[in-house]
Parts: sequence; C-alpha cells; structure tokens
Amino acid sequence: MEQTLVPYIIVLGIIFVLLCLLLIRNIIVNLVETKEIEIGNGQTIGRREEQDDYFSTEETKHGTIAVLADGISGLANGRMASTVAVTTFIQEFKKLDNLENIDSFFKTTALHSNNRIVQNLNGSNGGTTLVAAIIDENGHLYWGAVGDSVISIFRNGEFIAINQKHIFESVLKDRYIAGEISQLEIQENPFKKRLINYLGYEGFKNLDIGKTPIKLIKGDKVCLFSDGIYDSLTEIEMENIFSQQVSPYDIAQNTIKTVEQKRLKNQDNATILILEKKW
Repeated sequence: MEQTLVPYIIVLGIIFVLLCLLLIRNIIVNLVETKEIEIGNGQTIGRREEQDDYFSTEETKHGTIAVLADGISGLANGRMASTVAVTTFIQEFKKLDNLENIDSFFKTTALHSNNRIVQNLNGSNGGTTLVAAIIDENGHLYWGAVGDSVISIFRNGEFIAINQKHIFESVLKDRYIAGEISQLEIQENPFKKRLINYLGYEGFKNLDIGKTPIKLIKGDKVCLFSDGIYDSLTEIEMENIFSQQVSPYDIAQNTIKTVEQKRLKNQDNATILILEKKW
C-alpha cells in the first residue's frame, strides 16, 4: 500500500516545489519592478464655496502627462473653464502617436481649449490658468503654462522654478528695470496679482512653452501648484515637507494638511500634483 503512494507523494512534492519557485519569482519581480513615474496629488477647497481647481494625469506608452488648471474664482464659470481645459489636454495627449512635435501639441491644444471655453461661456465671464507637464520615456520634461499656476522641480532639497507667472507684477517689474517706477510702486500696486493672460478670453495669446526639454535625474519631483499652495506656505515650509522620505502621495497630502492647519481667513482652493522620477 505504501509503495503505491510513493509516485503520488513524488508528484505532490514536485508540484509543491514548483509553486514555491513561482511564489519566489513573483516576490522578486515585485521587488525589482517599480513604476518609472510615481504620482501623488492633494486638494482642498479652502474657504471658497466651490472648488474651481481641476487636475488630471494620464500615462501612455509615450510618457506621462499631468495637468492642473485653476479656474478664476473672481469670475463666473471658473469650474467649467478649468474642467474643459484639463479634459481637452488629456484627450489630445491620448491621441498622440509620438512626442516628436510636442511644441505643436501644447500650442494647438491650448488654442483648442481656449476656443471651447469661450464657446461655453457664450459671452459670460470666466477663465482659467493652466500648467501641463509631460515626462517622456527617456526622462525628459516638457512643459506649458499660462496664468499664475506654477511648475517647479524639487531636486537636492531645493525648488527649481520652471515657468513665469502671467500677472501684472511682471509688467511692473519690467517698468522698474527700465527705470520708470520704483520698487515701492510695485509693492503698493493693488493690481499686481491680476492675470494678464489665461484661457477663456478672446485675447488669449498663447501659453509659454519650455524651449528645450529638461533632463530629469533619479529622485526629481516635478511639482504643479495652484496659487492656493504657494500663497499659503513659505518656501522653507514646502522644502521641509518635500524633504521627508515618503511617497509623492504622502508629500502631497502633508502639504494640503499644512495648508488647512493654518486656517487662513481667505484660503483659496489649493491643489498639488507631484511626478517623481524613480529610475
């Protein structure tokens, strides 16, 4: 009787060994395989009645895109404008066969977004800022921006500014450099934070585009912020948060938590997107 069981025991032993090997293989694969780009995000409505910020990300075989739009709270239809802008950029990115002509993508999509928003407004007031970042399969960063939302790279404990804000203050600074006005006149101008370019009005010029792709290194965090973030936190506070050895999602959540803990009386909508290069 025992001899007749021997073949079955051997077979069961082989199956057990094979299952163990398969389990070990899966563990090793899970340890070795990591996502090339890890994404984190966070958002708070602040003291506003409506969330006018909108964001989205998309990953394709060509790369990863992150888009953030801050609907202008002082105008009606801010939520509509930000949603249309982000959705349009994501839809058009998914159609791309390659990233060879990324400048054309940014320009064409921005104009398309602006036209769609203007049509939906139908004569009403409305608009949105927008920042978009694309990381290709080789770790190069491409970007486009309009308005006062911000793109930056957190590297080696510091933030590297990428885009310039489209606000009246930049015009005043040019006049200061030209010797036309004083530094005090810039500081005291009540309109210095007013947008001078954004999506959603017929005079839209175009968005700024990076002249050359930026080569990212391992550990770089590409960050997209609405003004509810950078107007509420100091750069030192943000550097302390980003220096924590945690995931991009946890960094984003800690940033939002810090904003909310300040309980600022006029806290704006605040949104943060982080793309971390992992390889």
